Amino acid sequence: MIREIHSEETGKLYECLEALAEHHNRVSVHFKGRYPQTPSREKIKQFESELEEGKSSIAVIENDSSIVGFCKIGTDGNTGILEYLVVLDRERGKGYGAALMDWALNTFQKLGINEIDVKVVYGNEAIHLYEKYGFRERSVIMTLDR
Repeated sequence: MIREIHSEETGKLYECLEALAEHHNRVSVHFKGRYPQTPSREKIKQFESELEEGKSSIAVIENDSSIVGFCKIGTDGNTGILEYLVVLDRERGKGYGAALMDWALNTFQKLGINEIDVKVVYGNEAIHLYEKYGFRERSVIMTLDR
């Protein structure tokens, strides 16, 4: 069900990235209408480079040979970064988010990383999944848009 992908497969993440942008535009308290900040095709190229350089790992969930969710992780020194955890709306409620989270946490554990950060926009109900795994709010990032 879950497998890690290679750099040449990042193009398969396009639907999930577009769905994530749509989701953020719908639920975000402060960023509605501002996603994606980086176009999905450009983001896919970044993912490809990061995988090639060993800077990140990406696991996917496939259903009938199409990707319905993915998780991208990286590191910043001794801190793990949960960069993306996406499950398409039509596939939610099937345990895929938890399975991807388990993959991420197990991967970090194998790397000896115990501190893990994730950024969540206000309004995104995914915060409840992170809280189930013990994540807690540590800081608030404030911005001024003019």
